[in-house]
Amino acid sequence: MKLKPLGNSEIQVSAVGLGCMNFGMMCDQAATTSVVDAAIEADVNFFDVADIYGGPHGKAEELLGKALGSRRCDIILATKFGAKQGGGGGAAPGGGSREYIMKAIEDSLQRLGTDYIDLYQHHFPDSETPVDETLRALGDLVQQGKVRAIGCSNYTGAMLAEAAGFAASND
Repeated sequence: MKLKPLGNSEIQVSAVGLGCMNFGMMCDQAATTSVVDAAIEADVNFFDVADIYGGPHGKAEELLGKALGSRRCDIILATKFGAKQGGGGGAAPGGGSREYIMKAIEDSLQRLGTDYIDLYQHHFPDSETPVDETLRALGDLVQQGKVRAIGCSNYTGAMLAEAAGFAASND
């Protein structure tokens, strides 16, 4: 399968990725492993998950990590943090704070059975935390080698502009 650059990073992802939201909800470990095996056999190298997918406490991350096993080094792994646990959607209170992010990354790394995340994304904007605090924490994770690239979802255009402005002035 053709590989494409992920944004402006050096990370190369397959043209098709696998969303892992149903792992743990509709797919048990056996089904998850079967789906992951089929995706890898089809040359998919990009897997997207989140710490809220699959039920409570990152079940989808846990199942994906077990399904990948020793093949982790061959794939590009994306996960997300900062969403409210337990359904209902939306941002977790303080989900963009440094304290929250540092705990969330360690929890995700453990569940996924890896020591780094290729793409770490802020799932929902956090109105309680200044964007510079969120970006500084994420930058520190990149510097530590725990994260290769950062991203976000559910941000408005204005929020993206603010984050991009901060990032550009603090390169």
